[in-house]
Parts: sequence; C-alpha cells; structure tokens
Amino acid sequence: MRAAQTGMVVNAGLAAVKLVAGLLGNTYALVADAAESGADVFGSLLVWGGLAVAARPADEDHPYGHGKAEALAAAAVALMLLGAALGISIQAVREIRTPHRVPAPWTLGVLIAVVIVKWVLSRRVSAIANETGSIAVKADAWHHLSDAVTSTAAFIGISVALWGSRYRGGTGWESADDWAALLACAVIAFNGVLLLRPALHDLMDRMPGPGVVEPIRGAASAVTGVLAVEKLAVRKAGLGYHVDVHIHADPNTPLDEAHRLGGRVKGAMQRAVPQIQSVLVHMEPYEPHQ
Repeated sequence: MRAAQTGMVVNAGLAAVKLVAGLLGNTYALVADAAESGADVFGSLLVWGGLAVAARPADEDHPYGHGKAEALAAAAVALMLLGAALGISIQAVREIRTPHRVPAPWTLGVLIAVVIVKWVLSRRVSAIANETGSIAVKADAWHHLSDAVTSTAAFIGISVALWGSRYRGGTGWESADDWAALLACAVIAFNGVLLLRPALHDLMDRMPGPGVVEPIRGAASAVTGVLAVEKLAVRKAGLGYHVDVHIHADPNTPLDEAHRLGGRVKGAMQRAVPQIQSVLVHMEPYEPHQ
C-alpha cells in the first residue's frame, strides 16, 4: 500500500507540471500526458483501496476473505487505461485536423525529467508486484510505465515538430506531437488489455497455472495414507489461494485417523505453497478399479 501512496503523490505533482508546461508550451501531447498522470492518481487510489479491503480477515459474511477486492481494483485500473487511451486518441485526431503553433523547445526538458521519474517509479512498483504476486500492484506498475511511454512518444513527436518546422519548412510539422500521442494510445490500450485479462481470470475463479497447481497436487499425493488425488480445485483471491481437494484413502481408516490425515494433507499443501489460506479436504474410499 505504501507503493500506491507514493505513486499518488508523484503522479499528482507530475500531472500539475505537465499540464502547465503543455498549456504554456503549446503542445497537446503534453496536455494529454498530464491527463494520463491524473488518471494514474485515481488508479493508485483504487489500488490502495483494493489492497486495504483485500487485507481484511475473513468474517461471517465473507468466509473466504475479501481478496477479490484486489482483482476488482486491477480490473478498474485496466479499464481506466483503456478509457484514457480512447479519450486521448479522440482529442489527438481533433488536434491533427486543426492546425496549431509549433511546441516550445523547452518542453523537451520537462519530458526528459518526467520519463526518468516514471521509469524509476514503474520499476520500483513492478519489483513490489513480483515480490507479492499482486495483480493490482502490477496494474499500477504498468500504469506508471504507460505514462513513461506517452511521455517518450510526446518527446519524439515534439522533436520531430521542432526539427521539421526549423529545417524543412512548410506547415503540418506541428501535428507530429499529436501523431505521437495517437501512437502512445495504441501502446496504452494494449497494456490495458493485458492487465484486464488476469484480473477477469481471478474474478471468474480460473485455475492458476501449473507452477501453482502441480506443487499442491504433489504435496497431497506424497502424504502417507493418501492413495490417490481425484480432484483438485484451486482459486486465487487477492494474494492467497483457496483449495478444494478430493483424496482417496483406505476405506477401513477410522474416522479420527481420517480427520488427522486431512490435517496432514492441508499442512503439506500450505508448506508447498505458503500463500494457501484455506483447504477443504474431501475423503473418499479408495477402490482399485478407480
């Protein structure tokens, strides 16, 4: 959550700087970039709120906890990216069709500083996302990176506009920064789709990949007394997993021993994947023909 709070402060400052520079420097690419930073502030706020809710313990009304709030926050940030890409692209097309003055050269310095700050911030937040496995924090990292992409595109576009108007002459070069903004929108939209998919998968309880499922299955199968693992269902909620497993055991196993066997299966699974928050073990009698 500290990463989200840091992101909000940095993005608020950058949005103000880019908006003023864009208006004074006569470049819509920078104004659009300011809008992207403003969206980043709201995105970081969503991530912070989602993680805060997801961290709440399970209660009577939410026996599986509140982890889905993290996926909801990630989906919201991804949709914000797609919305920002659409809005900026529409305005960029309008600017291309409407002639305007060449951007001021000093705006390039502002963009260089912005790219450096956002790149460093995206790497820092991405490292936290990789450490925690949070898709909401990962979405926030991509949001920061998309801001660096739009700023880089704006830098290239303004540079082309300045070069063309000075050395090539004629009109039309001033729209280069608008074309750059349009190109950046495609990158932002692509990242938005990439982020939306895993968030929707978590919300729809899609099974995690083999890197999570197979260690769980292997741990259960290795427990003494487990003769077979029939069914295994794993779903992700926030930073943790909930597991339902059907195991086969000797049909002559006493009830108290079967209960202890279920406890050993649960412990083995949680040692294999510490992020497991709950395990439901269903015992079935083993029959050789199964």
